[in-house]
Amino acid sequence: MSEKPPPNVARQLAQHLESLRNAGVEFVPGATPAEPRPAAPAPPRRLSGPTALPTVIPTLTVPMLQVEALPQDEAQQRIQQLANLAKQVARCVRCPHLASTRTQTVFGVGPLDPDLCFVGEAPGADEDRVGEPFVGAAGQLLTRIMIASGLSREEVFICNILRCRPPGNRTPTPEEAGHCREWLEKTIALVRPRFLVAWGGTAATNLLGTTVGITRLRGKFYDYKGIPVLCTFHPSALFHAPEKKKDVWEDMKTLMARLGRPIPGKA
Repeated sequence: MSEKPPPNVARQLAQHLESLRNAGVEFVPGATPAEPRPAAPAPPRRLSGPTALPTVIPTLTVPMLQVEALPQDEAQQRIQQLANLAKQVARCVRCPHLASTRTQTVFGVGPLDPDLCFVGEAPGADEDRVGEPFVGAAGQLLTRIMIASGLSREEVFICNILRCRPPGNRTPTPEEAGHCREWLEKTIALVRPRFLVAWGGTAATNLLGTTVGITRLRGKFYDYKGIPVLCTFHPSALFHAPEKKKDVWEDMKTLMARLGRPIPGKA
C-alpha cells in the first residue's frame, strides 16, 4: 500500500489540479512508467604486473598566448585536440615497462603558434613527479639560457621525444622512441611552431631520422616537414662538459639571429 504524500505536497497537488480544471482541462494522462536507467559503467579495471597503469592522469595546460590572433573557434579546436591527445598519451602502454614504472606521462606545455618548440630527450625524476618537461636541474639551466637569449618559458612550447621517464634516466631506446613518434608528430602538427630546437643527440637523431652525432649536427639548420630545426647540446651535458657552454651560446645566437630577435645587450 502506497504511503500518503506529506500535507504540503498534497496541498500543492490539489491547487495545481484546481488551476488545470479552471483552465478547462478535463483529462490528465497518467504518468508513463520511467524506463530503467542504464547501469553505471564499471570503473576501468586496474591491471597488475608489468602493464599496470598509473593512478595519476595529468591534464594538459596550454597557456593562452598568441591565441587571440587566431579565429577563436580554430584556437579552441586545436587546444581541445591537444587535450585529447594528452589523454591518449596518458593511457598509452605501448612500452609496458615504462608504463609500469612512471608516475605519470609528461606531455608538453606552451602556446599555440610559437616561434619556438624545444624538443628534449625524455622526462627525468623531477619531470615524472611534476608532469612538466624540463623542471629539474637541466630545466633550470635551460631557463637561464633562455633568459640570457631574451626568451621566456611562457612563449616556447616544450616537449620531449619520450613522454615517459626511462628508469634511471637512461637514454631512450630506438623502440621506445618509435612508440612515441606518433605523439611527437601530432603535437608538433597541432602546435605549429616556426622553428624547432633539438636539445641533445637523442632529440636530434630521432627528430631528423639520422645517425649523425650531435657534435656534427649542432649549430646548423635542418628540415622537419618544412620547419627549420636547429640542433645543440642538451643542457645536462653542460654539467659534465662545461666547455660546451660556449657552443650552446653560439647556437643560441645563431637561432636568435634567424628569428630576427637581438640578444639582450648584444645588439
